[in-house]
Amino acid sequence: MPISRVCVILLGGALGTSIRAALSLAWPTWTTTMAINITGALILGALVEWLGDGRGWRLLLRLGLGTGLLGGFTTYSAFSLEIVQLLQTAPLTGIGYALVSVLCGVAAACAGSWAAAQIVKRRGAQ
Repeated sequence: MPISRVCVILLGGALGTSIRAALSLAWPTWTTTMAINITGALILGALVEWLGDGRGWRLLLRLGLGTGLLGGFTTYSAFSLEIVQLLQTAPLTGIGYALVSVLCGVAAACAGSWAAAQIVKRRGAQ
C-alpha cells in the first residue's frame, strides 16, 4: 500500500479515536457508544455512496474519512464489552442494546447511502 494511503488512514484514525474518546469521557455511558456507532454508520453510508469505489483523491478521501476517521470514531470492542456488562447486570437492557444498536446501525447506513444517492442524482440532473 502506498505511504500516502497509510498516512491518511493514520491521520483519520487518530482524529476519529480522539473524538470518540472525548465524547466517551464527557458522557461515560453505553448510550454514548450507541449514538457514536449509529452516527458513524449513517455518515459512512453517505460517504461510500458519494465517493463510490473511487480513484485518486476520492480513494484517499474514502480511506482517510471512512477507514481512518470513522473506523476510529466507531467502536465494536466497546460495544461488545458494554453488552457483556449489561447482560450481567440488566439482561433485558443488554439484549435490547445489542438489537437496537445493530438494527439502527444498518438503518442509518441505508439512510445515509440513500440520502447521498439522492443528492448525487439531483446534481447530475442539473
